[in-house]
Amino acid sequence: MRMLLPLPLRPPPPAARKLLPAAAQSQPALLRACRRTARFPPPSAAAEFPAGPVPGAGAQMPPRRRRTVAGIDQDDLLDPEALADPDSSFYEINGVRVHHKVCAHDDPGEQSSDHAVARTQIRLPVVLLHGFGASVFSWSRVMRPLARISGAKVLAFDRPAFGLTSRTGWSGDDTKPLNPYSMAFSVMATLAFIDQLGAGKAVLVGHSAGCPVAVEAYFEAPERVAALVLVAPAIFAPARKGDPDNGVGEQEGPEKDSDDSNAPPNLFSRIRGGFLGTCMWLAGLVLKVAMGVQDVVRALSCKVLVAFLRTSLAASLVRLVMDKFGVTGVRNAWYDPSKVTDHVVQGYTKPLRSRGWEKALLEYTISMITDTPKSKVPVSKRLSEISCPVLVVTGDTDRLVPASNAERLARAIPGATFEVIKNCGHLPQEEQAEEFISVIERFLQRASGTSDEQVFQAAV
Repeated sequence: MRMLLPLPLRPPPPAARKLLPAAAQSQPALLRACRRTARFPPPSAAAEFPAGPVPGAGAQMPPRRRRTVAGIDQDDLLDPEALADPDSSFYEINGVRVHHKVCAHDDPGEQSSDHAVARTQIRLPVVLLHGFGASVFSWSRVMRPLARISGAKVLAFDRPAFGLTSRTGWSGDDTKPLNPYSMAFSVMATLAFIDQLGAGKAVLVGHSAGCPVAVEAYFEAPERVAALVLVAPAIFAPARKGDPDNGVGEQEGPEKDSDDSNAPPNLFSRIRGGFLGTCMWLAGLVLKVAMGVQDVVRALSCKVLVAFLRTSLAASLVRLVMDKFGVTGVRNAWYDPSKVTDHVVQGYTKPLRSRGWEKALLEYTISMITDTPKSKVPVSKRLSEISCPVLVVTGDTDRLVPASNAERLARAIPGATFEVIKNCGHLPQEEQAEEFISVIERFLQRASGTSDEQVFQAAV
């Protein structure tokens, strides 16, 4: 009887493996995968973990830091008209909404008891022109007293880029005939407000950078300006020359010796004269070329600077400067910085709440760089042409515009009156308002004379 022995199991040949089902071939791989996944809890075990967010997932990001400039929130800016006061008004000039305030004089019956005030009434309106970085707020303490002593309306307006006047874009194209940030626009606005007041002429009171506007308005229409009051004037006054040497610098050729005047010219002297003449001609040509290149470089540099001032980086720099030095600049403008109240600070920082204030300030700076005045002669050299009554007022401790410059300016204007207010800085109309009004009252009394019908005839 034959016994059957079990044969050893051998792996199928490669050809036979191809015939096996795919599931049988992948069985070892599936077992390895099961062993790996067995280390993790089954889906049913998820309930054993406490409910709630996974640590670190969905955590709230810290709130974004709000931008501020001089304490003014820059994330909630408004249109200028939304910041207007109850007594504010807006007058459109060439598409620009110009913010202004008007203060009317008191009832004549109330003034009859004040002989001094009634005596100095000039029956002419007054237009106030603020300085750089200021606004109508700068005149708030003196508008009503000026209306009383003038017997007429007093108007103050915000020049473009300052206060609450609308911020208008300007790119130098021809769609807008006049740059709203230029000197010409400020002059036009000044004369337009004189017309709005219904007066043939008015007294112009300028402070700091507002003084050039007042003077330019006078040169534009001298018959419209009855008198000028220049407060801490930002106008360069050239120093007077004591002994002008008119003979020096005139065309003077090389002097010839008297002994050689009758001597016949020799060949060497002719050659030397021709050589020197050629050298002088070449030097003049090189100088002209250099000046031309300098003008080209200056023009290119100006274009590059203007392009930079219209970038977002320049706007960020303006915000940084205003944040670091804006309020400090206001305090330094006073003789006693400790007297600068929160009300004053808020008055100067309020325009920073208007939308587009930094871009408007940059456009104003660009206008100062590229502006070409109508007259090629600078204002500082035309001061002697002013014939209307002029008062120059300054503080004795002005840190921005030295009192010495104001004194030179008064000397350069024929017949100008010069007044210095003691213990006062760059803002006499704010820091020493009562003394400021007294100085203007005395000036108007002297300038007006005694006849109301012949007020300021010299200015017409």
